[in-house]
Amino acid sequence: MRQWQQTQRKKARIEIIPMIDVMMFLLVFFVLISVNVIPSLGIKTQQPNSSQVQQLKTPDVQVVVTLGKENVIQVDGKDVALENLTTAVKNKAGQADQIAVIVNSDKGAEVQTLVDVMDEIKKSGIGKVSLAARERK
Repeated sequence: MRQWQQTQRKKARIEIIPMIDVMMFLLVFFVLISVNVIPSLGIKTQQPNSSQVQQLKTPDVQVVVTLGKENVIQVDGKDVALENLTTAVKNKAGQADQIAVIVNSDKGAEVQTLVDVMDEIKKSGIGKVSLAARERK
């Protein structure tokens, strides 16, 4: 009588390494989303709401002037006194043809300080000044 060789059945197993890779990818993805992938420069502001929000055309140079609630002024994340704002904006702008200055003001900032900031920017010779706002829903 002939005996057949019994084949060993392979047990089903779960490959864990690809599952770990997927879980790490998801972890990194959610961490980056929750932390804001692009960190904001300088102080946190609560922008005012507007029903007439428009997107800006991309200029050669973009300078962000932030006006905080306690009337703290920053240019691209660095503290600047109001008297030095004109030179700071000129230095950031350089010799570019298209320059956009965006004033990111907190909605609790004083209006007079906002007007003073805009006056100083106009003194630097830049004609286009935009105010940052959130779209009203």
